Formats: sequence, C-alpha cells, structure tokens
Amino acid sequence: MGHLPKLIEDLALILVTGAITTLIFKKIKQPLVLGYIIAGFLVGPHFSLTPTVAGHDNIETLAEIGVIFLLFSLGLEFSFKKLVRVGGASTITAFTEIIFIVIGGYLTGTWMGWSRMDSIFLGGMLASSSTTIIIRAFEELGVKTKRYANVVFGVLVVEDIVVILLMVLLSTMAVQQQFKGGELLQTVLKLLFFLALWFIMGIFLLPTFLKKAKKFINDETLLILSTGLCLGMVILATKVGFSAELGAFIMGSIFAETTSAERVEHIIKPVKDLFGAVFFISVGMLIDPAAMIAYKWPVLIVTLLTVAGKMFSTTLGAILSGQPLKQSVQVGMSMAQIGEFAFIVATLGLNLGVISNFLFPVAVGASAITTFTTPYLIKYSEPFYNFLLRILPKKFVTAIENYSSGTQKIQAESAWKKVLRSYVKIVFTNAFILLTLSLLALNVLLPFFEENMAGRTWPGIVSLIILLASGAPFLWALITRKPDSLAYRELWLDEKYSKGPLLIIEIIRILIGIGLIGFWVDRLISAKASVVLIMPVAIGFLYLFSKKIQQFYHRIERSFLSNLNARETAALKDNAPEELFKKNASLQSQLLPWSAGIIDMEVNPNADYTGKTLLELAWREKYGINIAYIKRGNKLMHAPNRYDKLLPFDHAGIIATDEQMQVFKPVFENTDVTESENAEIANIVLQKIVVDEYNRLKGLSIRASRIREKTAGLVIGIERGNERILNPDSSTVFEWDDVVWLVVDRNKFKSWQESLEKPE
Repeated sequence: MGHLPKLIEDLALILVTGAITTLIFKKIKQPLVLGYIIAGFLVGPHFSLTPTVAGHDNIETLAEIGVIFLLFSLGLEFSFKKLVRVGGASTITAFTEIIFIVIGGYLTGTWMGWSRMDSIFLGGMLASSSTTIIIRAFEELGVKTKRYANVVFGVLVVEDIVVILLMVLLSTMAVQQQFKGGELLQTVLKLLFFLALWFIMGIFLLPTFLKKAKKFINDETLLILSTGLCLGMVILATKVGFSAELGAFIMGSIFAETTSAERVEHIIKPVKDLFGAVFFISVGMLIDPAAMIAYKWPVLIVTLLTVAGKMFSTTLGAILSGQPLKQSVQVGMSMAQIGEFAFIVATLGLNLGVISNFLFPVAVGASAITTFTTPYLIKYSEPFYNFLLRILPKKFVTAIENYSSGTQKIQAESAWKKVLRSYVKIVFTNAFILLTLSLLALNVLLPFFEENMAGRTWPGIVSLIILLASGAPFLWALITRKPDSLAYRELWLDEKYSKGPLLIIEIIRILIGIGLIGFWVDRLISAKASVVLIMPVAIGFLYLFSKKIQQFYHRIERSFLSNLNARETAALKDNAPEELFKKNASLQSQLLPWSAGIIDMEVNPNADYTGKTLLELAWREKYGINIAYIKRGNKLMHAPNRYDKLLPFDHAGIIATDEQMQVFKPVFENTDVTESENAEIANIVLQKIVVDEYNRLKGLSIRASRIREKTAGLVIGIERGNERILNPDSSTVFEWDDVVWLVVDRNKFKSWQESLEKPE
C-alpha cells in the first residue's frame, strides 16, 4: 500500500469540515468567515471530539498563501482611480474613524495591563470594518440603495488601503520593539516611493505586454501569468523590506488598471476562495475555549469599544466631512464591527513573535458578537437618529445642518490656484521619475561599471551618459513644460496680473533642473567637472535637442495615459454595460446635502407606463424626480430627452430624495429597486460649474443654453445664494454666480469646457 502524505490527509480534513460548516452557516444566513473559523476550531488541538490536524507547519504555509491571494484579489477590486473617485467625504470619515479607534485600542490595551505591542496590535486589529458583513446586512435589510450606503462603501475602500499601509508600519515597529519617529517617517517615505514606482512601472509595462501578447493568452495562461507575477511582486516586496501582503496587493492593483482585470478576477476567484478558506480555518485552529473564558472581560471590553467607539468616531467623521446628521448616524451605526483584516493583522503579530496568543480569542469573540449586532444597529439607525433629534438642543442640530450645507457650497477657483496646482503636478511627477533614475544610476549602474570597466573616471562618465539620455525627457518637462490651461494664459497675458510670481516659478524650476544635473555630475564624476565642462554641455544638449526631447516626452506621456485609461476606453468601444456601471461613490456622496441620490430601477414589463414618452409621463412635474439615464441592453442613454420612452426591462437612474422615492416607487408597480451589480456609471459623473464670463450662460434658460446637447447632461440643481432649486424646470434662467449641478458624460463635458477656453 502506498504512503499518503500527511498534508493530503490534513487538507482533506479541513476542507470537508469547512464545507459542512459553511453549508450550515449559509442555511442560518451567517457570514461564511465565521463558519470557517468554527471549522478550524473543530479540527484544532483544543477540541477532542473530532479528528485533529497533524501537520501544523504545512497548514500554516497554505494559510500564508491564502493571505497572499486574498490581498491580490483585494487589489484587483481596488484600482488607484477608484480611490481617487471615492471622494472627500468617505476619506475624511475613514481617517477620523481609524485614528480614533487605533488610539482607543492602544489606550484600552494599556488600561487592561497588556504589553505595548499587544496594545498597538489591538488598535491595528480594530482599524477596519467588515465588508462581507456590511454588504450582507445591507442586502437583507434592503438599504443598498439608500444614500448613506454609498458613503459606507467609500469608507470601506479607504479603510482597506490604510490598513495595508498600517500593516507595514506595524511590522517596522515590531522589528524595532520601540517607537523611533525618524525611522518610522523614513519607512513611510520609502513605502510611498516604492508604491509610486511600482505603480508607474506597472502601468508602463504590464498593459503593453498584455496587449501585445493578447492573441496568445487564454484563461490557463493568464492564470499562470497573474499568479506568477503576484508571487514575484511578493518576493520583490520582501526583498526591499516590506510585507508579502503589500506586494500581493500592489500587483493586484496594477492588474486592476488593465483591460484583463475582470478576466483575472474571474479565473483567480476559485484559487482565492480555496486558499482563503484554509487561512480562516487555520485562524480557527488557534481558538482556545479556556482562553476565551479566561479573557471574557477583555472580549466584552473590546466589543464595547468596537461598537461605541466606531459608532461615535465614524459619525463624527461623517459630520466633519459635511454629511447631514441623519446620514452621519446611519454611516456610524453601519461600521460598528471588526473586519476580516483583524485576523490578518493578528497573524502578522504572531508570525513576528511580538504579541500574546490570547489576542486571537479576544478578536474572534469580539468579531462574533459584532457580527450579530450589526444588522440590528443598521436597522435601528433611523429610530436612533429620531431619538437624538428629541434630546439634542435644536441649535446644535441646526448648526450641524448648516455646516453640512456650507461644506458643499463651492466657490469659483482662482486662476492662481489652478495654475499652482498644475505646476505642482508637473514638478512632482517628473522630479519623482528623475529621483528614481538617480537612485538606479548610483546604486546599480555605477557599481556595475566599476566592477567591469578599468579606470576610476569612465564608469562615472558612462553612467552619467545613460542617466542623462534616459532622464532628458523628464528633465525637459521639469524645466520648461508650461501648464496647458486657460488660467495660465490669463495670468500671463492679462495686464491686470503681475508676471513676477510666474517668472519666479519659472526661475525656480530652471534652478532645480540645473541643480539636479550638477548633483548627478558631482556624485558620478567630480564637482569641478560639473561646473567647468559637463553641466554646460548637458544644458546645451537639452537646448539644442529640445524639440525632439519634447516629442519623445509627449509620446511617453500618451503611452502612459493610454495604458492607464485602457480599461475604460475598451469598455466604451465594446459598449459593455457592465463597465459603464462601476461604483461611483462620489456621485452619490456629493448629492447628500441635497437629500437626493441616484437609484437604479428596472422597468416592470407589465407596467402600464411602458412605451410612453417621458413628456407624457410628466414624472418630474408630478413627483419631483429626474431620470439621469436609461440603460437598454448594451445601449446607455445619457440624460434622456422628453421624447424618449421606457421599455420593459430598461434600467432607469432615478434622481430623488428618500421621501420622493417612497411616493414614486409604487408607480413602478412594486418593481424591486435593485442596484446594478457594478453599481457605478464610469462615464456618468456629477459636475459643478459657476455661471461666469467664461461659460457665458448668464441670461440663458436651461433649454436655450443647449447644455444638455453639449454635455449629454442634465441640470439637476441650482444654488442661488441661500436658495436651492432641485430638478429645475428647463425654462429656468441662469444668473451670475449660480452654482449649477449637472449629471454629465465625462468626455463630452471635458470637450465642452475645452471649447470654452478657445478664443471666439
């Protein structure tokens, strides 16, 4: 009889046990993560009634692979552009919550007499909420279409990336075993540098490679390639001093910007589910019931801190970000639980040998309790808000609402602000690339040539020539590229503005470029050579070949932007509806102060309004709602006009308040209000403009301005002084300084703005 390795026996045991427990947990409608943890406890060393895993080392290795694939999949869903689109409200809310709860966790651990590292890791474990639990609760309670839900989803996105960075800092502190501000700052700067470097290089190389090899790549090849690149980035991240989890996340986020992102996410999902299950089962194997009983009070204290602390801090963050009190309370009561990241952070601490074993049962106990309390907190968030209205002073509530309104009041940006922002973007981007090239030349090229070339001068000269050749396009952009905007031309040509500040900025840029060349020559050859010979030659070279260098730079820039936007471009070319409906949290969050949101509704095929024009239906006049888009199969109609019709199974984007929706929803004859699977419209965005001399809208009605045709957009609101007009009539006339809110096609709106900048 052949010998069967223990690994196969153990794997069979944990997977069969995991399958049974997850079936039970699906039946009772509880999170599968808790089912996996219970399965781990059943096959762990602290439960004797069932068979026990024998080879713990093998299971730990598989669990580490599970964490890697979990973070890789999270990166695939992340996308850097998604973070940018989350919006300020979710970002401020998330940072307020994280700072408060991390400090609160540390102080609570210290108060209970825990060690410094136990207290620090407790704060890190509490930093994130559970995406799985929140989504399940929202679906069961039918609140995914509520306005505050979009803020919650945005907060979860920010939490994920912050916790990834927090894990890097925790690893650094664990190794040092003490706080060293200078070294922590150095670690943060090093982390930001490598994040930017990996992102830029990844966007340059990976989409181009996938595009050229497209006809040779099938699902099998793509699975092997993506897994190999993921593990390769894991190795690279650990080599430069970061965690394996960070490397997996970065590679996933790079793939997320490619046109193959959905395919990779689809084919990697079974692998992620398999190894992810092994990880959470391995977490359950660490549960010791005796330890949970012994630490029942810490479990209770941490649970109370999680619920009360997250409710308070998230509500406070939402208020500070400008959300009304009602939405702030609803957001706060939705986030009061411990996320799956808590187990990953705890595993990190155990692997580093810096935390006590009892932290695991404390985390599991608090997680289990908050899992069951979350649906009830979400359900009773509105009654709790009504209770607050009764007990809080009326002046306090009014002040919060006025603050919420004020934070959303936009002002026209000054020309100087626009120009300075453009300068910062140009200088920062190109200086970062030049810094990267400098580090490569000093730490890679120069040592290589010193080992393989005779003499002391030639290695430096060759390294300098390569550095100047590769950095010339970015050096040209750093020194001479001008902001391409109407604001810059206005400041430069209009006599009412002083040209002095612009001249100072230009001189500073030139000095930075010359100083950088001098630094290169000094480090690679000598200071005397930099002044006497090579620096003048380099400057002359840049001047003589400036046009060719400029063309080369623009070619590089176009290639980068093409790769960065390839996913959206492909979606538009293919007219794929699923790509046009990605989550756009900022669109919803910016409508919050208006108490309005966008809800995607499917037309009932038996509804009596099908086949009628929007003019005949007159829903805006009757119910005060507006239709932002109609999606029909593969066709998406932006800002439908009065003669468009709703047909069976169309999806309509309804702009309305919660109160308006309560009245309007029955008109759809009990049609289920469902959120599209990818609840974002990638190319439909909310924009705000101020009526001024540039757009020449003053005195025109909405219909006469033809703003609908020019932007494929819809005017959904006008702020006029202290007055707000929601869903204004098309005969409404624009006045000076009106703040106009539009739902528009991103590309057409940009083209319209560019046409305004052209002189008549």
